[in-house]
Amino acid sequence: MGQRQLFCLGRALLKRSRILVLDEATASIDNATDSILQKTIRTEFADCTVITVAHRIPTVMDCNMVLGISDGKLVEYDEPLKLLNKEGSLFGQLVKEYWSPTTSSWNYTDD
Repeated sequence: MGQRQLFCLGRALLKRSRILVLDEATASIDNATDSILQKTIRTEFADCTVITVAHRIPTVMDCNMVLGISDGKLVEYDEPLKLLNKEGSLFGQLVKEYWSPTTSSWNYTDD
């Protein structure tokens, strides 16, 4: 994560904004660092609205709601686990592709 991104995240932490928008904020970092930052964001902004634009599935799996867009149109909006179980879900297909047998095993449950 670059200095500019860290500076912006630090500024958001200090300002305590009620809404935080993250557009591919962790796209250029490794998965381990992404996980640490996501936990920090979820902890520090637990009482805020966080809008996350991401292509990494693990980045959005803990979100309350996921919005799927295809060809510029909203195609689905629901809880991640509900979308995973929905027949024909765009999100479900993306998760399936992301966690294909060529990647490490995935063990996500609704705790």
